[in-house]
Amino acid sequence: MKLSQIRSSLAVICLLAATMAGCSSSPTSTTEAPQAAAPTATTTTAPAEAASKAPVDLTAPIAAYKSYVAQEVDQLTIKTKAFTDAVIAGNLTQAQKLYAPARVHWERSEPAAEAFSDLDGTMDQRADKFELKEKDPKFTGWHRLELILFQDKTTKGTKELATQLMKDTLELQKRMKTIAIEPKTMVGGAASLIEEVAANKISGEEDRYSRTDLWDFAANVDGSQRIVELLRPMLQTANPELLKRVDSNFAKVNTGLGKYKTPDGGYQAYDKLKDPDRKDLKAAITLLAEDLSKLRGTLGVE
Repeated sequence: MKLSQIRSSLAVICLLAATMAGCSSSPTSTTEAPQAAAPTATTTTAPAEAASKAPVDLTAPIAAYKSYVAQEVDQLTIKTKAFTDAVIAGNLTQAQKLYAPARVHWERSEPAAEAFSDLDGTMDQRADKFELKEKDPKFTGWHRLELILFQDKTTKGTKELATQLMKDTLELQKRMKTIAIEPKTMVGGAASLIEEVAANKISGEEDRYSRTDLWDFAANVDGSQRIVELLRPMLQTANPELLKRVDSNFAKVNTGLGKYKTPDGGYQAYDKLKDPDRKDLKAAITLLAEDLSKLRGTLGVE
């Protein structure tokens, strides 16, 4: 009998047997057994592969980071009160003095604080974001007061602006107590703080009226470095070479900023820096931003 005939006969027999008894004990089941084993092997290896790609557990670092930003916003609230009180009282010199030290706490906590877009819009937007620029009535907050205090050199017409800034700050403090911080916000925040400096602030556009830009730079670096410290054990395990580069670049940036510190703990006016000084700062900050941009991928945070 030909092979094709044998196969046809077996197929007929199996079909009849399946109809009568399910074909569970037929010779065909023995033939199919090796194929049935393949899915079993796949099933046993899948969990191991999934585990190797699972993101790092960031529960503890996120809790610590939430505490950190809450403390910073508490300090922001205290210092903004002193600042706005000076503005409302008409004390120009005192208001100018308190402007930069208060903003430090906003800049450190910015990855979490700017999650509240309505408050970010009224508290920290620059004039460029508005249709009528400096003359736009929607231009409020820190930078509107900065314009009046440092460029116009007066406190006239600032009471309503100062009152609103304080109100917004208190609202931010309230919301920060219940904020749910996502892993991507925290881990990505380390890079976003530095990327903002490299892409925008290094040009001097942030505090263009007061020239207190270096205060903001340093605060952004502080906030970014705090995130890295909280993630250090995970980064040391996942990619020690990357962590080594990040630490080295932070040291270079901090050394560069340190050149411009003043005896009272503040910073020189940004317009005092020469072009080569700015280029050196930008080079170090850009390298740091590039390495920090790899943190999310390193820790499996999407």
